[in-house]
Amino acid sequence: MKKNEVPQDDANMFEGKLREPCYVVDENGKYVTEQSVGWDAKNAVMQQAWDSINEKVEKIKQKVLDGKLSPLAYHMEKNQMDVKLLSKYVGLSRCKVKKHLKPKHFNKLDENTLKKYGDALLLSVDELKKLND
Repeated sequence: MKKNEVPQDDANMFEGKLREPCYVVDENGKYVTEQSVGWDAKNAVMQQAWDSINEKVEKIKQKVLDGKLSPLAYHMEKNQMDVKLLSKYVGLSRCKVKKHLKPKHFNKLDENTLKKYGDALLLSVDELKKLND
């Protein structure tokens, strides 16, 4: 692709703030990078991926509202984290993290453990205990 052919089809997903380098051929036939805000095909795929992620987040949110899961599950899903990753961030076993996904165990957590989770998820303890929206 030539430098003047780099797609600039901004789907407004990132409001033009996210640009990605593309390797293109300049007027001298040399490879250079040119910034692109995206192109239609890629934007469509990215939108589908985000729609899928948001759908999963909403399902987890409903389970939290129904009392089946703790708010920790919602924040994990929202941050695209799984039990294994979060356990490494907070320094707890996977079994303990899984246990804390249940409301009855989450509600008994001490401030220190809640702070560890909050720090890993970039939330205050108060934000961790509730659903934000």
